[in-house]
Amino acid sequence: MYPEYLVAPMREDLTKVGFTELKDAEAVTAAIESEGTVFVMVNSVCGCAAANARPAAKMASAHGKHPDRLVTVFAGMEKEAVDKARGYMAPYPPSSPSMALFKDGKLVHIIERYQIEGRPAQMIADNLIDAFEQYC
Repeated sequence: MYPEYLVAPMREDLTKVGFTELKDAEAVTAAIESEGTVFVMVNSVCGCAAANARPAAKMASAHGKHPDRLVTVFAGMEKEAVDKARGYMAPYPPSSPSMALFKDGKLVHIIERYQIEGRPAQMIADNLIDAFEQYC
């Protein structure tokens, strides 16, 4: 685990724009298995989360058409919550950062780390916006 003072600004980067932190497995289950659409951001301390993933998630969530709920779990911190979220993302391997869109409890879109690294935030946001337009 990382020191909380280190990750606090990274958490706030998403919560200040409307993301809800999920810190245990029960909260993850309740969010993902709910009716409607849920966007899950697996947050991370890595550089590609700071430069690409979080900015893209914020841009996409500000789009006119977006999921009913925006949630986040933090890799390297709340292990139980992250493991539960990743379980819903199977068969895709664990990846952080990563982003997933669920509709009525079913995975309908995912962006893995390899699709985040080296790509501009706007390109990632456009990918998410396309998914939001299709499923939300």
